[in-house]
Amino acid sequence: MGGCGLLTTASFCFWAMARQGHKVPKITKLQAQKKRKNRVNVYLDGTYSFSVQAIVGLSLKVGQELSDEAITDLKHADTFEIAHNRSLHFLSFRPRSRFEVEKYLRGKETDPEIIAEVSSRLLGAGLLDDVAFARSWVENRETFRPRGSWGLRYELRQKGITDDTIAEALEGMDFANSAYRAAMRRAGRLAHLDRRAFQRRIGDFLKRRGFSYGVIRSVVDHLWDEFGEAAEDRSLGH
Repeated sequence: MGGCGLLTTASFCFWAMARQGHKVPKITKLQAQKKRKNRVNVYLDGTYSFSVQAIVGLSLKVGQELSDEAITDLKHADTFEIAHNRSLHFLSFRPRSRFEVEKYLRGKETDPEIIAEVSSRLLGAGLLDDVAFARSWVENRETFRPRGSWGLRYELRQKGITDDTIAEALEGMDFANSAYRAAMRRAGRLAHLDRRAFQRRIGDFLKRRGFSYGVIRSVVDHLWDEFGEAAEDRSLGH
């Protein structure tokens, strides 16, 4: 039986011989990359094998043995760190919805399993919060470029926000006031027009901003009373 012994089963003998022929590689060198200092090259048995993010390589040391399973785990952790760092950079410019971050990672050809892990980590850290995102989006629009209910719903749906979350974010909004503020400056510039042209131009503007017909009609009439009639009176010398 070639040294396996008469009492040794055939399967155990095969396993023992395979173990003797399969040497677990050992780390012989860890070296920071010259151009990317945040990555570490890992050399196994004197030969370059792979590289990982520096944070992933913190647990490694020269002389350490790495099984195939351990190498697979390290590469998985490295891929996760790359995707996680990309997401943090993406989030650094402005708040993002969960859908936006996951879409961004898909665009980087990130493995779906890694995307799910990164998303879970960001959610747990409070860096992804669709409720807070929706509220922030609405507040930003209300401050700088007021939108109507239809407009805001469309924008938030494009960001992957659910209808229930959108409804919560829009609760208590005074869209008539928003429409008035959105169109007030434009109304002043159009006050020289006749009533029909004034109403059409302001109405079209508010429609593009996603305001409802009822809100538009009310606000257009209000703005005409405030700006248009005053302009007419001046032109007639009253």
